[in-house]
Amino acid sequence: MSGLGGLNKTSGGIVIAAVQSQLFRVDTPADLAAATRHVCELVRRARREYPAVDLVLFPEYSTHGLTMSTEPAILCTMDGPQVAAFRAVCAEQKVWGVFSIMEKNEVAPKYPWNVGITINADGDVVDYYRKMHPWVPVEPWYPGNRGVSVFVGPGGVRMSLIICHDGMFPEMAREAAYQGAEVLLRTAGYTSPIRSSWELTNRANAAANLMYTASVALAGSDGTTWRSMGEAMFVGPEGEILERGNGVADHIVACEVRVDEVRRRRREWGVENNLFQLGHRGYVAVDGGAGDCPYTYMRDMVTGRYAQAEDSDVVVRDGTVCGFAAPTDKFVDEMVYKQ
Repeated sequence: MSGLGGLNKTSGGIVIAAVQSQLFRVDTPADLAAATRHVCELVRRARREYPAVDLVLFPEYSTHGLTMSTEPAILCTMDGPQVAAFRAVCAEQKVWGVFSIMEKNEVAPKYPWNVGITINADGDVVDYYRKMHPWVPVEPWYPGNRGVSVFVGPGGVRMSLIICHDGMFPEMAREAAYQGAEVLLRTAGYTSPIRSSWELTNRANAAANLMYTASVALAGSDGTTWRSMGEAMFVGPEGEILERGNGVADHIVACEVRVDEVRRRRREWGVENNLFQLGHRGYVAVDGGAGDCPYTYMRDMVTGRYAQAEDSDVVVRDGTVCGFAAPTDKFVDEMVYKQ
């Protein structure tokens, strides 16, 4: 059930509009300003097209394009004009919005952050997320060092935002769900070769965690090299596709999300209540279930010894194949992990 594609909203539901915004080539500050204005106009259009909309979701790279440029002149800051414009339009339209920026990085100036920000209907930034898994070897962004965040969105719905390649790692969706996320938002700049994997992971992330997933990529061509796939998609907590888009640039796909469907399943299900059962293995035979960590990769990652069986055979280990210099910086982590 999708509320007739987001045209209707029932009590306890919220409407999310996923915008397959046009891919632009962005080389100059003027290009960046034009792309920002375009995004703001699409917020207004989403509000007109779907009066019940609570949150408008924009793709990764909607203001930056896919050139992977790290030119300082087209990088953003949280106190810069792009974020100010997004805050203003959300307050003007009384709607939440999720936006993408490439942000200057003081930690490693050569490698910007790939950032997603969520702004509420008062124009306040309520969530700031740095992409955890840049799409290597193609993307030059510094790996996110703040972890996966969960925030309370419109209607009291608990949400988490991940970006593009993040969604290919089931650990990302599981971490969001473990922290209480009921809706996983995923933004992307993906091109058409990823279409099959996009659907597969959007559905698997939903079903494995009894959560909604709401995902959207850029659409159209930048006129020179790249063409993005669009493919907005809403998936329900049992992995069923509720609404899906196409490749049309600036097409808006909306869906009503009812998180009571998530909450009931997580509370009441026995079979396939996987989020709970991961930490309570075999509770039929063992009082409370086994709560150990039987996964070698988890234990090795915690101790800094992660190495897959084929680790020594992996050929591509940096971005030189895509024209980037081999990095020399070590990772700087801002997270304070709970022991």
